[in-house]
Amino acid sequence: MTRKQLLLYWTSTTLLSIGMFSGGIAQIMQAEPNKEGILQLGYPLYFMTIIGIWKVLGVITILLPKMKIFKEWAYAGFFFVLTGAVFSHIMSGDSYSELIAPITLLILTIVSWYIRPASRKIAFTY
Repeated sequence: MTRKQLLLYWTSTTLLSIGMFSGGIAQIMQAEPNKEGILQLGYPLYFMTIIGIWKVLGVITILLPKMKIFKEWAYAGFFFVLTGAVFSHIMSGDSYSELIAPITLLILTIVSWYIRPASRKIAFTY
């Protein structure tokens, strides 16, 4: 892995981690803007707690060394929750400005997953 790739990996992973961790904590704490947003999308409030806990656990997992199989699950979980957020905002008629955060985090998820070092990947043999 080149120095440039390593820098891109850690930059995308750090920004992704900050976004997902802070969002997860806000959801666990049921911050008022989050409550309004989740209800406006048509989801029950308890959904915030579930998603928030999984986001925090996912961030911890992608930052810790080893645990390659759990990293795959964490990245997949981020991908599913973020595509779900994008779809939910579109279907509820939200303005396009509401799509900026989930799309940005989705891109960071894909970049971080794709460019991660070999030591953080599962080796598949065919």
